[in-house]
Parts: sequence; C-alpha cells; structure tokens
Amino acid sequence: MTEPSKVIHVRNVGQEISENDLLQLLQPFGVVTKLVMLRAKNQALLQMYDISSAASALQYYSNVQPSVRGRNVYMQFSSHQELTTVDQGSQGRKDQDLDPNRILLATIHHMLYPITVEVLHQVFSPHGFVEKIVTFQKSAGFQALIQYQSLQCAVLARNTLQGRNIYDGCCQLDIQFSNLNELQVNYNNDRSRDFTNPSLPSEQRGRSSQLGYGDAGGIYALHPSGGRAVTMAQMNNAAAVAAAFGSGLPPGISGSNDRCTILVSNLNTDKVDEDKLFNLFSMYGNIVRIKLLHNKPDHALVEMGDGFQAELAVHFLKGALLFGKKLEVNYSKYSNITPAQDAHDYGGSSLNRFNRNAVKNYRYCCAPTKMIHISTLPQDITEDELISHLEEHGTIVSTKIFEVNGKKQALILFEDEEQATEALVCKHACNIDGNTIRISFSQLQSI
Repeated sequence: MTEPSKVIHVRNVGQEISENDLLQLLQPFGVVTKLVMLRAKNQALLQMYDISSAASALQYYSNVQPSVRGRNVYMQFSSHQELTTVDQGSQGRKDQDLDPNRILLATIHHMLYPITVEVLHQVFSPHGFVEKIVTFQKSAGFQALIQYQSLQCAVLARNTLQGRNIYDGCCQLDIQFSNLNELQVNYNNDRSRDFTNPSLPSEQRGRSSQLGYGDAGGIYALHPSGGRAVTMAQMNNAAAVAAAFGSGLPPGISGSNDRCTILVSNLNTDKVDEDKLFNLFSMYGNIVRIKLLHNKPDHALVEMGDGFQAELAVHFLKGALLFGKKLEVNYSKYSNITPAQDAHDYGGSSLNRFNRNAVKNYRYCCAPTKMIHISTLPQDITEDELISHLEEHGTIVSTKIFEVNGKKQALILFEDEEQATEALVCKHACNIDGNTIRISFSQLQSI
C-alpha cells in the first residue's frame, strides 16, 4: 500500500480535462500548491498543502466517484512525497514552484484585520497590472492567488513585498510563486475579482465562500457507489466539511440536509433567552435569527446559516441538558424565520463564529463536554478571578491558564456536561475588564 503523501496521483485524465477542472475537484480540501499535467500518460500529479488535506480528499473520493466532463478519474497517493523535479518519464517538466511565474500565492500571517480583494489590490497593483485575485481560507490561514499581466511584475512584487506587513505589526505576507497557468474567476466580489472583466456577476446566493475558484457549471457528475448522483453544491459543502474534520464527516452526519431552521423545545422558560440560545447554537454555525414562540413558551426557532450547520446543531445538541431540561432539537417545517419585532436578528453579529476561520470552527464542533476553552482573556487575569467568574454555574474540578501567541487562554473542567453548557451559554461574549471573552467546548479529556 502506498504511503500517505501530500501528492495525489490522478489517472484517466483525458485531453479534454484542464488544470482548472482538476483544481475544482481538490480545492475544497485545501490549497493545491503544485500541479503537473502528464499529458502523454493521461495522468496528473497535484500537491496539497499538507498530508491531512490530501488524505481528506482521498477519503472523500473513496465513497464518491468523481467524473469530469463525462470521464471518471481515479485518485491515489503518489509515490512522491513532494514534487521537486519530475523525471524524464514525466516529460521532464520542472516543478514550477521553484521557477518565477506571473501568478503569486500569498499567505497572510497574524491577520488581525480583514483582508479583502480591494486591500490586496492596493498592496500589489503598484508593482504592475493585476489581472485577477482569488482569496480563500485554509487551516494554515488566509491565502490569496494574485495574477499579474507579466512575469516581470510578479517577480518585482515578490521581491519587494515578501515578509512585509500590510498593517503595522500584523498581516505579514509570505509569498511564493504558484505553478498555475491561469486563474479562473467567475464572480466579482470581495473574495475574487477579474480586473479584466468588470461585467462578471457577484456571487450566486447561498454559494460557499471557501472554494476560491468559481462555479463548475454542469461539468461534474459525482456518483456515490450504488447511489444517485450528488449535485455539485452538495459535493462542495460535504467536501469542505470533510476537509475540516480531517477523515470525513462525523458519524451520523449526511452533509445533504438543506433545511436551515431548527425547532428547539423543552426549554427552561425562566432562564433561557435568545442570546443564550445564540451562544449555544453558534458553536455549530452562523445564526441568522432566533424567535421564542409566544404560544409555546418552551419552544424556539433557530435559523442557521445553511443546512449543513443546522444538521450539525441537531446532531450534537439533541438530548443535551440545559438548566435542568433535556433539549429536544429537530428540523422545523419553516424554511426560515420571517423578520419581525419578536424575532432577534443575528445575521450581522460579529459574534458569529464562522465569519472567519470557518474550517477551524468546524473542527471544534462536538456534543457538549465537561471542559470549556476560553480565549481573549485579560492578560493579567488569575485562576482565582476566573473561578469566581464561573463557579456559579457548577463545580469546577480544575483550571489551567496559558498563552498562545502572547494571548491569555484557559481550560476549565466542570463536574459534568450540563454545568459546562450553562457556563458557555451564560458567559460566552461576556466582558471581563474590557475583554469580550469567547467560550467553546473542548474535546480534551483532562487538563
């Protein structure tokens, strides 16, 4: 059996299949750093950013047969651990990551401020005409592909900007040459832009923002073994989540649900309000609206950002204990919550966890646990102060305060899951000495 590798070997790649076609298959799992088309053999080699991204792709395609332009293609780990140079049997094409190219791959480190296409254009355009920009989020961080009109401009930009900060003290640029020949941009918006074609539409409504490149139209038909065809939208959603979870979807998650609104019942009416429900359900996705039902006071409707996020919430929260009540969590018959005075709107809330680092937040999704993780704490907070802030919610077994990149964080272990859940719903987004703290469940078993 071939050893796992960052490099994926694709077979049965017909002459009609382009580089962009193959990128569409693998980009939902992470950044493709190198691509070599072996036309004489009807094969291709694609190098992912890391082994886990490659493993996620192959795990997903072990259950779903990819077909590009009517032709089935087949994937496996390559015997190459990394693409450096390609031997003569592979047409002698040198790895282009080592060669200058008019397309740059930029990774933004320490990104404390949002980076949009407009910001990147302001940074890169002084060095030459920028034709296209595509941005995407990877577990390694925010990344962008910038295509110049000429090679000379790209070389100048890389030499000038490598290692520089976009803003003082943050948003550091790490730039390398891409080996892609042409960027495909289907939408002009804050995540992608074709400056040579200003008439492109803005993004399709409901389309995922994680994919980087544009719509695949009807090129792909994916057929699960023995099952019906899966739509491209379903594949993209499931693939992005498979990449986030590493080895595929969690047991019990189908990835095909399209119902966004959840009905929650058996609530403790004396203690639950919309904000507390927001704090709990935002663990599993962005919240659009929440409405408590006046005719059924222990019922509420929660509208999630999309069907997959709703499926996560239903799966992980069904039967969870909160304020002495066992929650009933099911899909609602309503497709959405109509805006109204009695419906709280959270669509624009900065507290929605999945607006940034969505892949990382998907990885945090789990059923309520005894341990919570707290971030953005005051730098001078002590364990005693933290315990006094949380002990009203239950018995604290142990605590640990630590630093990550110079920022204070903590792990708090409660006696049981219900106490930890109560602490999360009551104290997430609370203010401690001017800091808005963030709380999530931790899957660690002990401190």
